[in-house]
Amino acid sequence: MSDPYTPTSGDPAYSVAHYDLALRYTPRTNRLEGRARLDIRVLHETDQLRVDLIGLSADKVRVDGVLQRHVKRSPHAVTIRLVEPAAADTSLQLDIDYSGRPGPRRSRWGQLGWEELEHGALVASQPTGAPTWFPCNDRVDDRATYTISFTTDRGFFVAVTGVPGTVTGRSGKTTRTFTSTVPTATYLVAAHIGEYAEYRLGSRARLVAPPARARLVQRAFAPVPRIIDTFEEWFGPYPQEDLTIVVTEEELEIPLEAQGMATFGRNHEAPSEQRLIAHELAHQWFGNSVGVARWQDIWLNEGFACYAEWIWSEASGGPSIAVLAAHHHERLAALPQDLLLADPGPSDMFDDRVYKRGALLLEALRRIMGEGPFRALLLEWTSAYRHRLVSTADFIALAQSLSPVRVDAVLESWIYAEALPELPVEPPVGAGPRLPGA
Repeated sequence: MSDPYTPTSGDPAYSVAHYDLALRYTPRTNRLEGRARLDIRVLHETDQLRVDLIGLSADKVRVDGVLQRHVKRSPHAVTIRLVEPAAADTSLQLDIDYSGRPGPRRSRWGQLGWEELEHGALVASQPTGAPTWFPCNDRVDDRATYTISFTTDRGFFVAVTGVPGTVTGRSGKTTRTFTSTVPTATYLVAAHIGEYAEYRLGSRARLVAPPARARLVQRAFAPVPRIIDTFEEWFGPYPQEDLTIVVTEEELEIPLEAQGMATFGRNHEAPSEQRLIAHELAHQWFGNSVGVARWQDIWLNEGFACYAEWIWSEASGGPSIAVLAAHHHERLAALPQDLLLADPGPSDMFDDRVYKRGALLLEALRRIMGEGPFRALLLEWTSAYRHRLVSTADFIALAQSLSPVRVDAVLESWIYAEALPELPVEPPVGAGPRLPGA
């Protein structure tokens, strides 16, 4: 069934194992031409395939090499009526040639997807913007691998989700290839086209930024390797194949995470913005590796990433986890108490209360379980569910199994009740778990 938070996106009749995208983009005219090959596995018998595609024209559609005549095009999708129903477990190869002038789609969360910039473009897809630049089965629970080749005018740099591969040039054009072999949701596939250059951030990451701002940007993002080192101590080995930090010439309202990539605006270069750098990097573990199977569990992405901000703050000599938890608990206590962490609703899924309440739940568990068992829980969560889909029930079960004391009540109060619970008293340094009644 479709995700109730995004009911008009995706087709539950099939999943995509691999996307092969060949794209050609002209920045001057904002013209995109592409061929998308989708390796499909049918999940249950169907006589049609619905593919999300927004603002672009599907010019030719083939299934297993056969040109399709019964193709219905709508503003949000392409629906292919199959000559014969496809049985469950059938494998199909779907090819779509498409073109047009890409742009963002309107949604209850604002403008999503492809955004044309003064000198290039960027993609911000969460949660339903991916179809503005390639045909896809746009479901949060449908993860695939990717091969992407991207051709554009010489002089423009391209950064796309995946490990960079060959670069070739011909007739004033440059083609770059990218591959991603880790399961990736469509909303986490990103693209950046601009007048950028590439720099190293230690041995852990590459930085893509305008050359005129290179020195300033390199200084602002110098902590990235240390942040990754800190998170590896807490969450285990970095789970992605690549790490690319993109800093745009423009200001951005918020940073953007993608698989193996994070994007920031020029307004995120100040030292005070380091918490946002930590937040987006944490998503490589929470959201991009351990990923939600349904949008209503988004606190598992955002609450953990918010808690990671507090971890980095304490590790880098800033306010401690306990101080930040107390501060944000006080702030949440002054806000409406009408949000359910386990199911905030589509309109509130990106509400800051989801982020902070999720983080506070983790801090409550740390104080009750004790430092050692709590950190063991985080490591087991990221290792047992590495590149897998999860639910709130999965986290509850794991926390209950690893805690030396009962945590049912704290989990219930933070996840399934609207009223904000009190934070447990922080135990003394070196103290063990809080025993019932203590």
